Amino acid sequence: MPLDFTKHFVVVPTEFKLRNNTGCSWKVTVKLMNGRVTLDQGWATYAAVHQIKIGYMVTFKLLTPDTLKVIIFDDDGIEVVNKCGKHDEAFAAKE
Repeated sequence: MPLDFTKHFVVVPTEFKLRNNTGCSWKVTVKLMNGRVTLDQGWATYAAVHQIKIGYMVTFKLLTPDTLKVIIFDDDGIEVVNKCGKHDEAFAAKE
């Protein structure tokens, strides 16, 4: 994520909920590396379940201090709408 992202926090959370365009939530852990926030555990599974491919653009909008809205666009710039499929229970966020 951009370096300026961390300026929105007194302390960067260790975990975020990712909420997609159909309202599903997914939890991922966060790692701070060289002043940059990176999504860690849970992100690879999220990307696989939501079929994010090379060439796709993924946007993140901070909704709450621990929730990011995720919008995925395919390589033609069309928003990808994913129904909540089979999520790994270890990472599905409880509401």
